[in-house]
Amino acid sequence: MPSLGADMDSGTVLEWLVHPGDAVHRGDLVAVVKTDKADIEVEIFADGVIGELLVAEGTEVDVGTPLATLVGAAGPAAKPAVAPPPPPEAVPARPLPPAPIVETRPASTTRVAVSPYARRRAVELGVDVDAIVPSQPGHPISATDVERAAANGSAPVARAAPVEPVDQAAAMRRAIGNLMARSKREIPHYYLEHDISLTHTLAWLKRHNEGVPMEARVLPAALLCKAVARAVQEVSALNGYWENETFVPGAGVHLGVAISLREGGLVAPAIRDADGLALAEMMTRLRDLTARARGGRLRASEMTDATITVTNLGDQGVRAVFGVIYPPQVALVGFGKITERVCADDGSIAVRPVVSVTLSADHRATDGHTGARFLALVERLLHQPEEL
Repeated sequence: MPSLGADMDSGTVLEWLVHPGDAVHRGDLVAVVKTDKADIEVEIFADGVIGELLVAEGTEVDVGTPLATLVGAAGPAAKPAVAPPPPPEAVPARPLPPAPIVETRPASTTRVAVSPYARRRAVELGVDVDAIVPSQPGHPISATDVERAAANGSAPVARAAPVEPVDQAAAMRRAIGNLMARSKREIPHYYLEHDISLTHTLAWLKRHNEGVPMEARVLPAALLCKAVARAVQEVSALNGYWENETFVPGAGVHLGVAISLREGGLVAPAIRDADGLALAEMMTRLRDLTARARGGRLRASEMTDATITVTNLGDQGVRAVFGVIYPPQVALVGFGKITERVCADDGSIAVRPVVSVTLSADHRATDGHTGARFLALVERLLHQPEEL
């Protein structure tokens, strides 16, 4: 069971996406894991053939527990396929109700298994699993099968059935609260705020979007994220982790983006190598990440790779946000709403679009001088959007 965040102690295997005997390659999705915050798709980190699935669907296990074995091409010996456990003790699995595979009977007399996650997705999407044919004969109906049936209308709407309520929002709120309490208790935060005029930036963006289809236009959020990614590439002391009483630089600029979820709470998955993305690609990644986060289809690597996080509450009308650092990261950048403000301009008064950008940083890794240099660089980049 991989660790999908500093606050994660255990996770539940909702669905296996592979079966014994399947050939897999590094980066393939092998399972869906439920945490307090979201349902996460777990990737595998080696090539080979799936040997044995060690944890049944619907079972909760501690982080580090072996989930499956992988038979490598070099020999028959099996090795842990996902996140080998820390030695020495093994951790027993804790089954959660309802754990067993659910059986359904379609029109034919063949019994077809349905994973607990697929069953839940069928209820959420309002489709009848009894009318779904598995995409892989002989294998259980998967959540992907359910989602495909819902999209193409191949399964009739299921009859309403009572569903035991699960207060996922409350569980997420507890997890977030515990992590933020730890952050404030352990990390000596310092805070900086800077107002940036966006007159030239927004004028350039308007010209950039002229003649572009609505779905392909770049929003200010993409410019703000790109400016942070480029700035932290140069001020690298803010890009990384505090581990074992020392700063560990990030192996790239992987920008965590705080996303609010429909049922409450938030997650902060990462956009990898954000400093090298073109603006259009940054916008595409932001849209995709937001949609998948709210649809419960994030990947494990997206939840563990972030080297610095951005939170943007401008769409909520907030003028400024002073965030809490997500450990073990050492910095968080906040953006407020872009508002028109009265400004002094060369001895005269003018009304300018302005955004407040804030920095919450770990005083063990940097100080205010470094933070101020970073904010000044963000301002310079936003004043020269063509460079982004």
